[in-house]
Amino acid sequence: MDGILNRSDISKAKRIVIKIGTTSLTYDNGHVNLNRIGHLTRVICDLMNRGKEVVLVTSGAIGIGVDKLKLPGRPSTLSGKQAVAAVGQLMLMNIYERFFSEFSQTVAQVLLTKNVTDGEESRQNAINTFNELLSMGVVPIVNENDTVAVDEIKYGDNDYLSFIVAQLTKADLLVILSDIDGYYDKNPQEYDDAILLHTITDLSEKIEKNAGGSGTALGTGGMLTKVHASRLAAASGIWAVIANGEKPEIVYDILDGKEIGTVFVPEKK
Repeated sequence: MDGILNRSDISKAKRIVIKIGTTSLTYDNGHVNLNRIGHLTRVICDLMNRGKEVVLVTSGAIGIGVDKLKLPGRPSTLSGKQAVAAVGQLMLMNIYERFFSEFSQTVAQVLLTKNVTDGEESRQNAINTFNELLSMGVVPIVNENDTVAVDEIKYGDNDYLSFIVAQLTKADLLVILSDIDGYYDKNPQEYDDAILLHTITDLSEKIEKNAGGSGTALGTGGMLTKVHASRLAAASGIWAVIANGEKPEIVYDILDGKEIGTVFVPEKK
C-alpha cells in the first residue's frame, strides 16, 4: 500500500475541497483557535489568487456553540444539539467572514443534508449553486445543517460530507486536515512502532480495518471516517490526502508534491 509515488499530478489540481474538523478549529479547552482559522483563511485566499477554486467543508458548529453558551459539553438530546448548532453556526460563519474579508475574499454559506444530495432535482440544484459560486470567485463554506438534521437525513460526519461535496463539484483534490499526520498501519497512540503510510493505492474496504474510532468530546469523526471518505473519493477519480492541520500551510506542501500525509491515489477513469 505504501511507497514512493510521483505526486506531481496533485499540483495540477484546479478545484480543491478542503475539510477541517472541530479539533483543528478549537483548543483542548474548547475555545476557538483563532490563530489556526486565520492561517487557514490566508492559505485559501492565496490559493484563490493563484487561480485555484476552493471549497471549504468545516465542522465546528456544535463545538463552538458549546463554548459560546458555556456548556459543560455536547448536549445529549437531539433538540439540545440542534439548538447549540444554531448558535454555533452563526458564530462560526461570522468568524470566517471576518477573516476572509481581511483579504477581500467573498464567502458563501452552504448548509446541506443528505436528502438534498440524494434527490435528483435537489442534487442538481446544489451542483448548480456550487458552480455559480465558484465561477464568481466565491469560496463556498459548507457544513451539515445540524439545526434541522435528524438521523434519517444526516451524513453522519463531515468527512463523508467532504467526499459528497468533492463529487458534487467534480473536484480534482480533496484535502482532509486532521489532528494526526495521516493513515498509519496501526494506531500510533497505542503502538510505538506504528508506520505512517504515505501512499495508498489499494482502495478496497480492508484498508479501513486499521483506522481508529471516534474523535474527541467535541468532534464526531475519527480516522476511520477520514479513510472511508478518502477511499471513496479516490475510487471516484479524485486525489485525496489526509494530513495534519496544525499548520494549514501544509496544503502548499501537498500541492508541491512533497511526501506529506497520506495520499489516496485515484483510480483512472
